Amino acid sequence: MRPSLKIRIGLFLLLLSLYPLSLVARPFVLVLSQDDLKDVSTTPADSDDLSSSESQSEWDEFGDSDSKPDHQLDPGSWRPIFEPDSSSSAAANGEMAGYYEVVEKMLSAVTNGEIRLMEEAAAEIEAAATEKGNPHAQSLLGFLFGMGQMREMSKAKAFLYHHFAAQGGSLQSKMALAYTYSRQDMYDKAVKLYAELAEVAVNSFLISKDSPVIEPVRIHNGAEENKDALRKFKGEEDEDFQILEYQAQKGNAAAMYKIGLFYYFGLRGLRRDYVKALSWFSKAVEKGEPRSMELLGEIYARGAGVERNYTKALKWLTLASRQQLYSAYNGMGYLYVKGYGVEKKNYTRAKEYFEKAAENEEPGGHYNLGVMFLKGIGVKRDIRLACQYFIVAANAGQPKAFYQLAKMFQTGVGLKKNLPMATALYKLVAERGPWSSLSRWALESYLKGDVGKAFLLYSRMAEMGYEIAQSNAAWILDKYGERSMCVGESGFCGDAERHQRAHALWWQASEQGNEHAALLIGDAYYYGRGTERDYERAAEAYMHAKSQSNAQAMFNLGYMHEHGQGLPLDLHLAKRYYDQALEVDSTAKLPVTLALTSLWIRKNYGDSFMVDMIDSLPEVYPRVEAWVENVIMEEGNATILTLFVCLLTVLYLRERQRRNVGAVGEGAVVAHQPNEQDIMPPPN
Repeated sequence: MRPSLKIRIGLFLLLLSLYPLSLVARPFVLVLSQDDLKDVSTTPADSDDLSSSESQSEWDEFGDSDSKPDHQLDPGSWRPIFEPDSSSSAAANGEMAGYYEVVEKMLSAVTNGEIRLMEEAAAEIEAAATEKGNPHAQSLLGFLFGMGQMREMSKAKAFLYHHFAAQGGSLQSKMALAYTYSRQDMYDKAVKLYAELAEVAVNSFLISKDSPVIEPVRIHNGAEENKDALRKFKGEEDEDFQILEYQAQKGNAAAMYKIGLFYYFGLRGLRRDYVKALSWFSKAVEKGEPRSMELLGEIYARGAGVERNYTKALKWLTLASRQQLYSAYNGMGYLYVKGYGVEKKNYTRAKEYFEKAAENEEPGGHYNLGVMFLKGIGVKRDIRLACQYFIVAANAGQPKAFYQLAKMFQTGVGLKKNLPMATALYKLVAERGPWSSLSRWALESYLKGDVGKAFLLYSRMAEMGYEIAQSNAAWILDKYGERSMCVGESGFCGDAERHQRAHALWWQASEQGNEHAALLIGDAYYYGRGTERDYERAAEAYMHAKSQSNAQAMFNLGYMHEHGQGLPLDLHLAKRYYDQALEVDSTAKLPVTLALTSLWIRKNYGDSFMVDMIDSLPEVYPRVEAWVENVIMEEGNATILTLFVCLLTVLYLRERQRRNVGAVGEGAVVAHQPNEQDIMPPPN
């Protein structure tokens, strides 16, 4: 199914949600206008331009899907430590044995809080990095310098060691360098590294459909632990999983498929287990479950846990397609393009299968057709049409389409050259690479109560540019304090150092669009937590959070305008921000109502004692302020309680006035005027 040549190109909103919405991962929004689409024809000159910009092999998206384990795709991966098996154990022998021993020592040190053991680990890492030139040890040493962990904090030394490690083949150091370059707007360097990393990630994707990702769970929802999300990731101990397993054992085919899926990809807190996955899929196909048929086709095509067999792969994919599982057509088309499991290559039949998938709104079908038209495989090369296919696929969340659009933005083929956009798209794909397994291990450690190990793993991912890891690491520092096992240059971090590190992590997360992080940065400057109090910088951070439609930030800006803190004293702007907060979040009705009441009092009784009382209450009643801060609102500011007391005071005065008027009308003796004790009884 070809998209219409009259497809509207004026504005494309690609809501690229790379991760399940339930995981609170942030969507990426790509906006393409007419100006972004390069005026491309299909003349020989354009074909030459394509050939000169990218070689055939570099554009080959029909390469073999790589079923290698993480430690082979990502040399230096910590999988042999967290998920040991026969293949990973072999990788931990020989020259790498010493490396994995020191990593285990470092992890044990943060788990048990042993500074001396951490010192030994840091010394051994430095020796392996400087004396033996081990690139993975160099990567770890760069991490230690970047964190200031048993070494002085030095971004320059961290960069240097990551540079050496990247040259030696450390992909995690390449991730760290790419993120560093992108933060400094050095997109010409960042895009090359992210392109290489994205290619590794793409090669591990499935042939027929998009594979599930390793879930990057946000362990907090801002104010508190995200218990609802965490509950789903307890693996075999999760009650829901046990119910699902019981249903599968009773013959429920859909439950069999889900359990097989969880084991195959290592989802929901389960360890990856190809044997169990294959067993459950095999049981499910006996009951005619089509999705299991498709995944069996994938398993045999990739040789994942079994001997690669393209004939069996085609058989299972064909059976799945006959049950109207249209994504299976992508796998069948792939086999005909490559000539695997069939007599010979057949581009015509492959195109027919891709079109069947596309006609049934399968994003993989649009993507594969885009590749055929981009490369001229069995069709006349048409770069504009290929670009349109990729846009449709990306709009449906197909990560391979992000990869192709990134290449187009990088090379200027089909789309105008745009390195910042190419970098952003490559980064989205690269973050799905095998190094993302760190997220699963960090979450597993956190759920087991090993906060120190979780913090270390999240910090490692934070250095590589994962926003959720930055947010989680910062939250652990703020929430757990000493229990975070934050290690400094010569021992455990003090309160000030933890605040500074959390501040830096929140700042990095806010740069990547985390509105809650921007809000916390504003609070840090407003209250002077981990930094000097600076109302102007607090206002800047709140403005950043406001630009992301954060109601709390709008409320805070209104409060600062009302009191002239870091912003001009402007009651009209204050009211506007309070109103905007209510428009964005209806649950803000109470605090906004109280704030507007305060504004009314300030405007009409500006010289009265009531205004002084409103402004002084947070200082007069520090215990109440602390209670509001810790109980009513996260990082709170006593405004709600102050305004609530103010409202009660207004109601009290009006009631006294009504009673006094009534008493005068009846000839009664007028009660004494209220004094300060009448207005506000002293706290107990």
